[in-house]
Amino acid sequence: MLIRVLLAAIFAGVIAGAFASAAQSYRVIPLILQAETYETGGHSHGFEGHSHGDAGHAHGSEGAEVGEEAEAWGPGDGFERTFYSVISNLLVGVAFSMILTAGILIARQKISFKSGLVWGVCGFVVFVLAPNLGLPPELPGMVAGDLQARQWWWLATVICTAGGLWLFAFKSGIGWMVAGLVLIVAPHIYGAPQPDTIESAVPANLAAEFATATMVASALFWLVLGGSLGWLLARQAQQQSETEQA
Repeated sequence: MLIRVLLAAIFAGVIAGAFASAAQSYRVIPLILQAETYETGGHSHGFEGHSHGDAGHAHGSEGAEVGEEAEAWGPGDGFERTFYSVISNLLVGVAFSMILTAGILIARQKISFKSGLVWGVCGFVVFVLAPNLGLPPELPGMVAGDLQARQWWWLATVICTAGGLWLFAFKSGIGWMVAGLVLIVAPHIYGAPQPDTIESAVPANLAAEFATATMVASALFWLVLGGSLGWLLARQAQQQSETEQA
């Protein structure tokens, strides 16, 4: 049974990752390419997908000089760039699908397509919406705070938000509700690491459009992941039940 559950999780992750690649290619990646012209003075360079917990939260890579002559390797434009982006999204999709499956198994609740969508919404809130309130998606050329500090804040926000939602869903009583609320708002009261300056070569309207596009792509990714995972796990459970009855 465990093998079937793992296969269902992998398959759902692949479906969501492939969907994320299609969604990103429609609007997210074109905006990254447009921003790269401001960063490099009109010349686009390789792209490396970077995610804050989500396939739809992409950032452009930055070419780093080695000495004064060479530039750090990055996927070339065209097929190579698209190939690495798709592979990255598939791996991220499978990883998040495994996390979602673990949560479903721990909760010991009956799963279906509809309940899978609910789990997908929760995943979106935990891994995208809550962290993005403090660390919005960044385009190439945009300034940002210390990388390590941002990573720790993102991880703490994810853990606190997941814990808060878990208390809301599976505990009763005003005390648990207050504890859940405190967990959810604590990282935002503390505040995300911010850069020393907000000056950027990237136009503000382009940054806002990118943030909106990545949020929409991420929301669709999590809905597809939750729905497909719920449907596949429900189908697997039904087949298991029919086998036991036979």
